[in-house]
Amino acid sequence: MYGLMMDTPLLISDLIRFADRNHGDTEIVSKTVEGDIHRYSYRDAHARARRLAKVLQGLGVKAGDRVGTLAWNGYRHYELYYAISGMGAVINTINPRLFPDQIVYISNHAENSALFFDLTFAPLVEKLAPQLKTVKHYVLMTDRAHMPKDSAIPNLQCYEDLMAKQDDAFEWPSFDERTAAALCYTSGTTGNPKGVLYSNRSTILHAYGAALPDALNLSAYDSVLPVVPMFHANAWSLPYTCTMVGAKMVFPGPHLDGKSVYDLIEQEKVTLSAGVPTVWLMLLQHLSSNKVRFSTLKRTVIGGSACPPAMIRSFQDDYGVTVFHAWGMTEMSPLGTVGSLKGKQAALDKEARYAVQAKQGRGIFGVEMKIVDEQGVELPWDGNRFGNLLVKGPWIAKGYLKGEGGDPLIDGWFPTGDVATIDPDGYMQITDRSKDVIKSGGEWISSIDLENIAVGHPAIAEAAVIGVSHPKWDERPIVIAIKKPGQDVSKEDLLKFFDGKIAKWWMPDDVVFVDELPHTATGKLSKLTLRKKFADYKLPSN
Repeated sequence: MYGLMMDTPLLISDLIRFADRNHGDTEIVSKTVEGDIHRYSYRDAHARARRLAKVLQGLGVKAGDRVGTLAWNGYRHYELYYAISGMGAVINTINPRLFPDQIVYISNHAENSALFFDLTFAPLVEKLAPQLKTVKHYVLMTDRAHMPKDSAIPNLQCYEDLMAKQDDAFEWPSFDERTAAALCYTSGTTGNPKGVLYSNRSTILHAYGAALPDALNLSAYDSVLPVVPMFHANAWSLPYTCTMVGAKMVFPGPHLDGKSVYDLIEQEKVTLSAGVPTVWLMLLQHLSSNKVRFSTLKRTVIGGSACPPAMIRSFQDDYGVTVFHAWGMTEMSPLGTVGSLKGKQAALDKEARYAVQAKQGRGIFGVEMKIVDEQGVELPWDGNRFGNLLVKGPWIAKGYLKGEGGDPLIDGWFPTGDVATIDPDGYMQITDRSKDVIKSGGEWISSIDLENIAVGHPAIAEAAVIGVSHPKWDERPIVIAIKKPGQDVSKEDLLKFFDGKIAKWWMPDDVVFVDELPHTATGKLSKLTLRKKFADYKLPSN
């Protein structure tokens, strides 16, 4: 027997239509590439998205076609999110921070028929256009006044000129909710990037999950600044989730330095922001240097890589901003866990609460997790045993575009490549990437735990820990660190800082101070680069 409920498809176009009707006058604010502040409402955005859908039709884009973007967080990129997916096509948000040959690979692999891009990336597109085999239309996301006078980009068109030629008399089509909607590629640190293809259904369900009180806890009361880029796993779903709940959105464009982010937070009365630790490091440095505080920001979501406990403490103790540690992957749409506290933990002392917040958090409804040993045997949730983390759920990938890499699943579970513990309350903590874990004498050492301790030293700005070859123990950990400006610390002082915080056999064998650390295109520490650089490193003799 089936229930007697209406069977209406879950479509991305329904989000913008709902926001128009129920939150029509709520603002969407963008700091543009050109430098000015653009303001309009959900109602305006919906009208322009419909107009843009007609532009796409005029360019010959049909249902199922892929359309690429190279763009920052801004209102035009937001319009493309809804116009492309709403008409049944697929938006392929390309990370412009990738190597040029990877950008070419992604566009050709996705078979993009059109490419929309911001002014910032015009020189890049001009260089790459001869290699983009399937792109027929190049659209610069600006107005006529800012169009370049001379460009070698073939058939270059102006976004606002195209918009001016259309009206907004467009009806969103209805189709199967499993229809593909968006395409994001993995960062491709080893081999070519692989395409993760989200559906309308998975995107809507993910937005529901992200909005829950124990997740991002978003509502129409909020003003949200997505610092995480719209080309990085769909800005962690914020362009969808904010639209679902009617929250004000504030887009920073390319202006991601500490001062610009702070000014925008204050000017637009932002209550929540989300991004990777590297951006928050710049913001905290700005706050400290200029002795300023937040007047409206109440919480921030930090993910992309492990958030150092020192950063959590600084936000909460110094500035009164609650930190929600989060974890996920491109293959997970991307949200998997959020570090919100349970009621029983309100009675814990501050240090005990911080210990919970340092973990990546609890799985939100829709995400199942388990950890297994190297033989695939499931391990208990005791907070001590750590193993390979596997996940499954309705917004988690079951494969990659065009079958690249074969079937990734293990008995229906997606292997994340992370090594983790899960405690009895369901809080998961990443101890390493499986490829980054340090194996010393047959035992595992968590590089992330060691990094968090190193960054907790008042003289250390950023640190990475990798394993280097050892004749007896196979691998031993070393710390590679950057000192804060004007601060000094010796190798001996930093190693002493680890005393009493770790098992003695975890103690790093050496410390190397450097001027900068390598990062990936998504802002994560590039352990691969460091391992290559230190492949022949000789540990000091004891």
